[in-house]
Amino acid sequence: METFDFGLNSGYIDITGTSKKIHYVLAESQNDPSNDPLIVWFNGGPGCSSMLGFLQEHGPFVMDNGKTDFRKNPYSWNKEANVLYIEQPAGVGYSFCDRNVGANDCTFDDNNSARDNLFVILEWFEKYPEFKENDLYISGESYAGIYVPYLVNQIHHHNVQHRVDSVFKPNLVGMMVGNGCTNWEFDT
Repeated sequence: METFDFGLNSGYIDITGTSKKIHYVLAESQNDPSNDPLIVWFNGGPGCSSMLGFLQEHGPFVMDNGKTDFRKNPYSWNKEANVLYIEQPAGVGYSFCDRNVGANDCTFDDNNSARDNLFVILEWFEKYPEFKENDLYISGESYAGIYVPYLVNQIHHHNVQHRVDSVFKPNLVGMMVGNGCTNWEFDT
């Protein structure tokens, strides 16, 4: 059995005032977790689990087509960065909401997804304050061409709104989108 020398952390962020519980997995950098950037990853869809990116694309382990065992990924992004995989909106992958509480908890659009994602990012930093000083990149693919810029906009407005107070402001450096859908009507 292979071993690894970096941290994997998984858990949930509860969105206050709702039944939404957003699942995340953090693959700490294999290089220098304290100083390497934090990359947040979203798969698109909408409705595609970010575990796809974690387990089949650029996570620390991958499973080849037709195989049943994972192997170390020599091209993993966490060789040089901390990578946070977030499964959103609620109802995607291991994230969930209670439809019995209210239909609004389990419905989403681009704007409320972005607000939820900002909440998740800010709460995640409260759980993992050791990453508050790291450079932050927001990334994703496919429909994340919508998720990523909407979230970047939310973070930017949060940082501007709180520029003179002591509220935590993520150190947003950039964004990355691959194979991005940027307009549902024109791109699909």
